[in-house]
Amino acid sequence: MSQPLLLNLRNLACGYQDQRVVQNLNLHLNAGDIGCLLGSSGCGKTTTLRAIAGFEPVHEGEITLAGETISSAGFTLAPEKRRIGMVFQDYALFPHLSVAENIGFGIRKHPQKDRVIEELLELVNLKNLGKRFPHELSGGQQQRVALARALAPEPQLLLLDEPFSNLDGELRRKLSHEVRDILKARGTSAILVTHDQEEAFAVSDHVGVFKEGRLEQWDTPYNLYHEPLTPYVASFIGQGYFIRGQLSSPESVQTELGELRGNRAYTWPIGGAVDVLLRPDDIVYAPDSALKARIIGKSFQGASTLYRLQLPTGAQLESIFPSHADHLVGAEVGIRVAAEHLVLFQASGSTAAQIPAVDSGVRRYSTAS
Repeated sequence: MSQPLLLNLRNLACGYQDQRVVQNLNLHLNAGDIGCLLGSSGCGKTTTLRAIAGFEPVHEGEITLAGETISSAGFTLAPEKRRIGMVFQDYALFPHLSVAENIGFGIRKHPQKDRVIEELLELVNLKNLGKRFPHELSGGQQQRVALARALAPEPQLLLLDEPFSNLDGELRRKLSHEVRDILKARGTSAILVTHDQEEAFAVSDHVGVFKEGRLEQWDTPYNLYHEPLTPYVASFIGQGYFIRGQLSSPESVQTELGELRGNRAYTWPIGGAVDVLLRPDDIVYAPDSALKARIIGKSFQGASTLYRLQLPTGAQLESIFPSHADHLVGAEVGIRVAAEHLVLFQASGSTAAQIPAVDSGVRRYSTAS
């Protein structure tokens, strides 16, 4: 059974003063779900978060929370009246207050304040640290205090602005899973902002990929990876590469890797040039395959090794092999393509076009931040 709609952004345009940073934004979040705004610096994700919080005005469209309009052109409900919690990038803990006092700051008049603080201390695994001060805590512990403080007033929606950016890689991975568990345990709806894909996928039910102030796709992490709607999303999510191909049937495409057949049909003209999305996990080590590639680089990653491969045409690919299949740079290896989720995009000027030989190489769309 689906949860009721909680947050709805409809035809939203927002920014700073007269500058419109975000244009024509539409997305929604159901109660109990966790969403993420993902993108490179300057893409509009933080501006959107600030507009939801009430810190920035809306130029066009509207934001509704639980059916109530909280922002529209010419109207901004005060942040303190929105029942929205916020976890800031620097945590913003009060240094002169203990952990317990920080958590209870927003519920000072609550008749059962002590019980709520005790429950939240246990929820964030800080049960015995209530009397400590922020400077006596690690970065991860401070982050959990900030989360508990934001949860204490039981907000309808929690906003998290780059919540793990001050932490090292391993702690960031650990805490991202912990934060998801905490939010789900409380049934708290949340939106976080990040530029880190791994973080977005670990925490969120839905992720929105932003590019230059526009939402490219709002979808589940699985669909963003396997069913990207635009070339930008395809290359931004994961390590996406494109090779040129020619549509040979609605379900298949002819490429320099042979004919590739997927599980979806395309309605474009047969014979048209297309760009075929491939990722390292689509190129599989196959010793007996007739398709060969030469290793031109490798990067050991523990359980696997990422190889850079060059095809006889000169095109380059990346492939993940099991780490026990160790090969030297310069060696020739057999490969095959395992891309049942075949993702194609029409190439520019591709209608019934023949593929020039010079266009057969690998191309990566720019995602420079």
